[in-house]
Amino acid sequence: MGADCGHFAVLRGNPAAGAARVTEVALHPLAEEERAHFSWLEAAHLKAVIAALDAAEPGCARFVGGCVRDSLLGDVPKDFDVATTLTPEAATAALKAAGLGVAPTGIDHGTVTAITEHRGVEVTTLRADVSTDGRRATVAFTRDWAVDASRRDFTVNAIYLTPDAKLYDPAGGVADVAAKRVRFIGAPEERIREDYLRILRFFRFSARFCDSFDTPGLAACAALKDGMNQLSAERIGAEMSGVLSLPRASFALEAMQASGVLAEVWAADPDLAAAARMKNLEPAASAPLMLAALYGEEGGAGVGRRLRLSNAEKAMRSGALKGAASIAPAMDEASVRERLYRLGRDGFCDAILTAAARGRIGEGDYRRLKALAEAAPPPHFEISGKHVVAAGVAPGPAVSKILAAVEARWIAEDFPPQDRQKAILGEEIAKTDQ
Repeated sequence: MGADCGHFAVLRGNPAAGAARVTEVALHPLAEEERAHFSWLEAAHLKAVIAALDAAEPGCARFVGGCVRDSLLGDVPKDFDVATTLTPEAATAALKAAGLGVAPTGIDHGTVTAITEHRGVEVTTLRADVSTDGRRATVAFTRDWAVDASRRDFTVNAIYLTPDAKLYDPAGGVADVAAKRVRFIGAPEERIREDYLRILRFFRFSARFCDSFDTPGLAACAALKDGMNQLSAERIGAEMSGVLSLPRASFALEAMQASGVLAEVWAADPDLAAAARMKNLEPAASAPLMLAALYGEEGGAGVGRRLRLSNAEKAMRSGALKGAASIAPAMDEASVRERLYRLGRDGFCDAILTAAARGRIGEGDYRRLKALAEAAPPPHFEISGKHVVAAGVAPGPAVSKILAAVEARWIAEDFPPQDRQKAILGEEIAKTDQ
């Protein structure tokens, strides 16, 4: 397939079956109306990385992937990836020669991370996937931009941009971005068999900016869904967290359910209507809260383990469900203050959102309760054990008992200010002296 040239193979022709739609094309400049979305080309840390690579070989580096795609969509990119004809060793040497930090974050696949101004930029050598097993690939490096494009998953992720703002679009991704369409490069079945995680990525990217799913892509995902059992829980969890965090997560989940993909990921029966209600109320609802909506307490615990939630995320999910059980439509302001004190503002808002999603309260109730929560800070109990001891009570079990009694009366009196808290403390201490 390629000729051995020292540290890498130079590939000729098209290395990937099903990638025939990738063709060599000329560079063309950004349209005038597009240029405003690419102001990041002037960012100092990005220019430093490009300058370092260009010093080793002029014209060897181009931006690729999400930063180009998102900018064409009019969004602000979060991360920046650079593709280069330099080998990983040459890229590392060039970056270090320019005084930049370098981390070998994915060296086996040709990726190093350039570090400048405390920011990381991934730099990846052009490559092809020589062989795959559905999870990982054996790669060979190349100097052919079209070959590199042919191994990528979707056309919208195979758009390159030169540092002087010229697009290289061998897979037709620019047209697909304009049409808000996510398509596999080449035959969908072949691209999925290379890495079954692409099934979940297809749903995630489609839900980000499409109004419908590409029919051949959706059919291939449904037909090959069994292959996902080869994937690690960590990879599935990371991708599904991304799906659940999307404002249009329900769009993806409904299609995943209909195609049988969701059942391959999680065996539990989801409440898709609850998830839709949650996102309608709060499009930015997080993955742990979406799990609370989708699966409740019993199913959600198992799904949370498969999603590899952190301890904090597990606590958020379970706390939202427990809090939701105490939320009622007719809660008055005093009851809201009590729940705010017990749960904190964030916990209370998670609880009412979960309660609304799972049908305990209506949308109007949710809006009213949220407004009350945002109108004033949660009550603050100012008395502590040191106040009890300072009032003459010897350290020991009596301190905790008195403190609990003071707190209970303070709550029952609807959270009076500090002077009343101190008065209640005096009254409770007096009771123990009788």
